[in-house]
Amino acid sequence: MRAGLSSIEAIRTATTTPTKVLEVNDSEAIEAGKRADLVVLDANPLNDIRNIRRVRWTVIGGRVLDPSQLWKLVDIQIDN
Repeated sequence: MRAGLSSIEAIRTATTTPTKVLEVNDSEAIEAGKRADLVVLDANPLNDIRNIRRVRWTVIGGRVLDPSQLWKLVDIQIDN
């Protein structure tokens, strides 16, 4: 809420809005032929937006990735 957005508005700003702006048309559903990149969280970010950092798995291109390795790649420290 520091930016004046609700949790759902913040999530949409980070996900739906960029796909519309970039005209990415194959990311709206998890099905054959779609991107299906996703993040599985341990807690609901609608209850507390900080839960967006509680990543269980990240799936990119059909591969399940360890989030701690991804965080190291971009040099981000996460305190859970």
